[in-house]
Amino acid sequence: MTELHVPTMAEMQANGESPEILFWVGCAGSFDERAQRITRDICKILQHVGIKYAVLGTEESCTGDPAKRAGNEFLFQMQAMTNIQVLDAYQIKKIVTGCPHCFNTIKNEYPGLGGHYEVIHHSQLIQQLIDDGKLKAEGGESFKGKKITFHDPCYLGRGNGVYEAPRRALEVLDADLVEMKRCRAHGMCCGAGGAQMFKEPEPGRKDVNIERVEQALETSPNVIAAGCPYCMTMLTDGVKNLDKEGSVAVLDIAEITARANGL
Repeated sequence: MTELHVPTMAEMQANGESPEILFWVGCAGSFDERAQRITRDICKILQHVGIKYAVLGTEESCTGDPAKRAGNEFLFQMQAMTNIQVLDAYQIKKIVTGCPHCFNTIKNEYPGLGGHYEVIHHSQLIQQLIDDGKLKAEGGESFKGKKITFHDPCYLGRGNGVYEAPRRALEVLDADLVEMKRCRAHGMCCGAGGAQMFKEPEPGRKDVNIERVEQALETSPNVIAAGCPYCMTMLTDGVKNLDKEGSVAVLDIAEITARANGL
């Protein structure tokens, strides 16, 4: 693998260049150690296929999704307006995100504040690259014979109707794609959305993520595939809680794609 170079928008503009696509890393992808690995794999994929991309680096701030979901509309609008000013200053047109929450907020809520961009989730980018023949799931780790089940993130699936893209990324693997009883439009939250990630759960019979992982384990998977850093945390914690760490891996669509292509 060639060395990974991740250019910032400031660097690119200083060289008189502009990217085809801006990679919006997001808070989790920047600061969460587990999600950082997904960020690196998205960058590897972009570099591998030769897409000219950049990140905002220190100029990127939280999209405001957690503030809005927690009911602080004022803070959300402050964060959003700051980001829109930065994006517009760089004349950004197309954005790829590693997080369905960032994807949903920039795509559906920024237009109301004057921020209009083409926004895609990284699973949609991977699907496009597979369809264009640029990613072939060759030369890397084989998933042949492995059972993989995909957990639909709420803000990707039910929120935006994106169901096929992540599954297309898994279908090229020569793996056995098994669906949970509750999938697609009938999927179930991992328990982290709506800013629940940042608070303790209310008293109840069972934590939501434990329930969801139990549903996943009913398919006897080798891999639970995710497409969201929040889901990644909740599913991983659920797998640990049920003592299945040794037999069940939780991997993001980008990580699976990078491994299959030897990146």
